[in-house]
Amino acid sequence: MGGSWLRVGVVGPLVPYVSGFALELEGQGYRPGPVCDQVRLMAHVSRWLDGLGLGVDDLTSERVAEFLVVRRRAGYVLWRSAKGVAPLLGYLGRLGVVPVPVLVVAATPDELFLDGYRRYLVEERGLAASTVTSYLHVAGLFLASRSELPGLGLVELRAGEVIEFVLAECCERSVGSAAYVVTGLRSLLRFCYLEGIIARPLAEAVPAVASRRLAGLPRALDRDAVARLLKSCDRRTVFGRRDFAVLMLLVRLGLRSGEVAGLRLHDIDWRRGELLVRGKGGKEERLPLPVDVGDAVAGWLGRGRPRCAVREVFTRVRAPHRGLGRAGVSAIVVAAGKRAGLVGVHAHRLRHTAATELLRAGAGLGEIGLLLRHESVLTTSIYAKVDRASLRQLAKPWPVSVSGKAAR
Repeated sequence: MGGSWLRVGVVGPLVPYVSGFALELEGQGYRPGPVCDQVRLMAHVSRWLDGLGLGVDDLTSERVAEFLVVRRRAGYVLWRSAKGVAPLLGYLGRLGVVPVPVLVVAATPDELFLDGYRRYLVEERGLAASTVTSYLHVAGLFLASRSELPGLGLVELRAGEVIEFVLAECCERSVGSAAYVVTGLRSLLRFCYLEGIIARPLAEAVPAVASRRLAGLPRALDRDAVARLLKSCDRRTVFGRRDFAVLMLLVRLGLRSGEVAGLRLHDIDWRRGELLVRGKGGKEERLPLPVDVGDAVAGWLGRGRPRCAVREVFTRVRAPHRGLGRAGVSAIVVAAGKRAGLVGVHAHRLRHTAATELLRAGAGLGEIGLLLRHESVLTTSIYAKVDRASLRQLAKPWPVSVSGKAAR
């Protein structure tokens, strides 16, 4: 029953934080048993600190490691690792009562350089955090390749060395991964030229990656495979209702996994039958909400989604109840594909499926581009290859000779 944690005796410096910690756990969806277990762990930590004459502000990472050693030696079999005390430390950290970790100041030339490059990307370029992380990773690869040279190894940099790095780094990579490297390298070299670290604009020396992304056909699922995928969700269960709603958004509206994860409760306008989608670059657009998709989402919200404070539409079923991330949405698709006996099913393939199904229903490329929110017509044009009936009308017949035989 709720409130059973009140029977746990806590003494020591953590007493003032017991009720707040327990209530936060309850708010995150933890059941009474796990809440009691966490409060008992808190009681053990508090007794240990009290026995050493320490306060909550002495609970550093080193002290936590010492406590875990003591707990394991005392014969405890549960919550004896860093993961076990993470909820407690997270709560105390949000209150600001545990010490703030000491920031490590950049010491080496490479670290100082990367710190300056990071500030340039954030303050001057205004790039998103994920892009900054990607560019810094490429910069680290490039600096590591020149680690044997004095200083940063950039002052005497030549175009030939740039090309050699690209060839060596990209020879075993996919096209997309190679494009990731050359884009980051161009950004790094532009920064170096602006800062006067290199004398020539070597970003122009970075070779382009030959891309054939429009050469193949979109790998869409046929209707039978889609039916099997949706049927694999047992809608009698909470997990099944959630997964079914996620799949319907992907396969009917062609949303990206990050867009599904980013849906908030207030993004659904039930009266108008519209959905607010936050796409790439922070763009917001409204899409119509089909009845079958709305029914699937309503089934999850009304008979599945746990009561919690988070605003995301799709959450974890088990505590702690947090919003699903992009990886969580992708994992739902992969798991459903395995249950349905389908190979190579991922979230973006369902986006191709939505577009292909629209094409089969008679929609034009312009309409498909609007649904998928493509910025370029060229991106949508790949689906023209799927419309084989229209392509046959454009194809010229093979020339035939006077004798009636096909000309060679």
